[in-house]
Amino acid sequence: MYNSPRTVGDVMTHEVVAIGPDATFKEIVATLAEGKVSALPVLEGDGRVVGVVSEADLLHKEQLRDSEPGRFGSVHTLSDVTKAEAVTAEHLMTSPAVCVHTGTTLAQAARIMAQRKVKRLPVTDAEDRLRGIVSRGDLLEVFLRTDTEIAAEVRKEVVHALFPDEAGPRVDVHEGVVWLTGRVHEAGLIPVAGRLARTVEGVVDVHTDLTAGVTGGGGRPPGSGRGAARRA
Repeated sequence: MYNSPRTVGDVMTHEVVAIGPDATFKEIVATLAEGKVSALPVLEGDGRVVGVVSEADLLHKEQLRDSEPGRFGSVHTLSDVTKAEAVTAEHLMTSPAVCVHTGTTLAQAARIMAQRKVKRLPVTDAEDRLRGIVSRGDLLEVFLRTDTEIAAEVRKEVVHALFPDEAGPRVDVHEGVVWLTGRVHEAGLIPVAGRLARTVEGVVDVHTDLTAGVTGGGGRPPGSGRGAARRA
């Protein structure tokens, strides 16, 4: 079991396929195919990341080949035209590269990927030197946590933190969905408990069936029969 939040440094790939600015178009295509990746960091000097070449960058050349003479530039940006005519990584790459540091949380990295529409992010140190790479698949590893692990962390980080002097809610987890049921003394803490439970990594959804001052009589989590859901 691990405590939230996990960072990019916990899940990144350390062995990274990279290229230099002088790599030719065909070398880049071959390296992508051999490494079975969709993008390559471009390194300069002592391993500083100066850009990234992706499959999308390379496809501009194919679009140019299939366009009517003189028409490609009229319907595409100058950057697209430059990449379509480029033959080395220096002119093909997207620069500056979108990178993250090892201490970036998985949630932050996922947000950056979604906003910038990229599938992989180079991981760099304070001097922009490459330390690894993180992919969408790496970020999804948190959802491999077992129900038992999730329930234990919800009880420790949510129930014990908010309700230290009382029995607190019962915690059930089934397929990553957390159910908080029972009685608490302060009604104002009920929505807080739900929000905090959602921050635990691996949680798919949260249902709160809590009442203040009286015994909660709500429903049970789906599949919560004997042996189905895990209790912390």
